[in-house]
Amino acid sequence: MLAKSLQSTLGALIELLQQLPDEVYNTPCLELSNATIGEHTRHSIELFQCLLTQYHSGIINYDQRARDLVIQTKTAKAIEMLELILIQSNKPNKPLKLQHDFDDQLVALDTTYYRELVFTLDHCVHHQALIKVALRNATVKVDENFGVAKSTLAYRTQCAQ
Repeated sequence: MLAKSLQSTLGALIELLQQLPDEVYNTPCLELSNATIGEHTRHSIELFQCLLTQYHSGIINYDQRARDLVIQTKTAKAIEMLELILIQSNKPNKPLKLQHDFDDQLVALDTTYYRELVFTLDHCVHHQALIKVALRNATVKVDENFGVAKSTLAYRTQCAQ
């Protein structure tokens, strides 16, 4: 179930990145407060990395991201990390604690691996929508469904009938 969604979403991002030269990947986008496609891609990748590397400890804290500038500036490195996520994400569901700092108070909330995998996947789709905005004027072919939530696609299909 989740494996198919991960493959579809991350696979679409990989396919898009394979079309992008590093120059486009690193170009600031005015409509995105001068953020780059690389920054949005890195952010998505690092949320998955947090979940996967912290899985064994049982405590997930998304604020403990590496912020790897190589992922942010080199499409080949981003593709490599996305492919690794696809391989490593096949883990059994288990209870976890989600740690987050709320107004200087560290809070731990009950969650599960699958729930966090859904969160990171949905968050990735959100950033794909932003990447799509950054590519609006580029000569890159972007699938019309790239960055669109599955529920939105289902709704559009329902409305078309």
